[in-house]
Amino acid sequence: MAKLWGGRFSQTTDKRMEAFSASIDYDQRLYAHDIAGSIAHCLMLEHQKIITSSDAHTLVKGLEIIQKEIESGRFTIDPALEDIHMHIEHRLAEICGDTAKKLHTARSRNDQVCLDIRMYLRDETQRILHLLHQLRQVLVVLSEKNIHVIIPGYTHLQRAQPVLISHHFMAYYEMFTRDADRFKDAYRRIDVMPLGSAALAGTTFPIDRAFTANLLNFKEISQNSMDAVSDRDFVIEFLSCASICMVHLSRLSEELILWSSKEFNFIELSDAYTTGSSIMPQKKNPDAAELTRGKCGRVFGSLISVLTLMKGLPLAYNRDMQEDKEPLFDTIDTLKACLDIYCHMLPEMKLNKKQMQSACESGYLNATDLADYLVNKGIPFREAHHISGKIVQYAIGQGAEIHELSVDTLKQFSDVIDDDLMPLLMPMTMINQRSCMGGTATHQIQKAIEHASEILQEECTNQ
Repeated sequence: MAKLWGGRFSQTTDKRMEAFSASIDYDQRLYAHDIAGSIAHCLMLEHQKIITSSDAHTLVKGLEIIQKEIESGRFTIDPALEDIHMHIEHRLAEICGDTAKKLHTARSRNDQVCLDIRMYLRDETQRILHLLHQLRQVLVVLSEKNIHVIIPGYTHLQRAQPVLISHHFMAYYEMFTRDADRFKDAYRRIDVMPLGSAALAGTTFPIDRAFTANLLNFKEISQNSMDAVSDRDFVIEFLSCASICMVHLSRLSEELILWSSKEFNFIELSDAYTTGSSIMPQKKNPDAAELTRGKCGRVFGSLISVLTLMKGLPLAYNRDMQEDKEPLFDTIDTLKACLDIYCHMLPEMKLNKKQMQSACESGYLNATDLADYLVNKGIPFREAHHISGKIVQYAIGQGAEIHELSVDTLKQFSDVIDDDLMPLLMPMTMINQRSCMGGTATHQIQKAIEHASEILQEECTNQ
């Protein structure tokens, strides 16, 4: 088959080279964006009287026919045509004859490819933002529903202080909100139209880039044609946002895996999102969480892949850049799948509230509150910390918790200790004492939930 770019060549392309250089297996997902970009380019050429209205009408109608063929499964894929752009152009020639050759006026595959990726990534970023909105909503609902449930908070994976489970869930709400903000900010740099840059130097034709940008709903137009065709910062930035988001999903996954183990027994994941063992009948494995944790490395790999791809490329376009699509597409698919599974898995998760409560009553989680009590009695904090540590050491030797020791026993360590201490050592009292902004006190978490609900409602309104 004759290549659309083959005029300068005297030999046909080796079949191995065709297979090696083809990207149609994965870039065919760009078909709708490629067609939309071509239609806009065609209408701009007509508007600028670079082609006639009759030719423009013929080309637009042909492109619409091709879109219907692809969506109905009647479109033929041929690896010899390399990519989706050449497939569409070749089919357009079959439909429209020589008129099809006019479509590529004032355009290169370089700016065409970049346009398609940007348009595709705009749509996918919006889908990811929608999933992040759903996940944040799930976390807010879980927090509201379990506002009085307590759980040990951990540092170094050691029991530290009691917190509301809602405080824990809302911590992830904050993480995923930052993720959404990052994607929104990255969207601004994705939403830049490169078409009109041609191969690298622009075009001699009197095109109207603003006209095309308006048709394709781009907010900005690229300012340097060399940069426009060789820029993949927006891909790297998207992959970076995705990687950070996957870190948060992976951390949450790790906690769900731990919490669902018999050692913790804090939660039970739904049968719908777990699997069994082929040899051990009793097993119920948290596979959805484990797979999400595992897929995190896959997304990191995509980011490193594209960073490495771009780091040594001279201006302007180089064929190496074809390799940006597979890691980008894989990351989009992976991140959307993980977000979607969490949006459905978390609402079906059961909390073992008694086990969580019981875990807050052992492990000396009230040692800091004892030290704070001593400070309020006039003892400097470092001394109060030392006294509290000595009491913990004594309690361990007795096989008892601090609150199980008598006031008279505690007085042996400091004469400022009195009966007013004991109520302060109860988990819910400890929680509600932490009433500073951002703390775990019930009223602070209620405020955080209300604020989050307002933000989510505003996001719905603005969509």
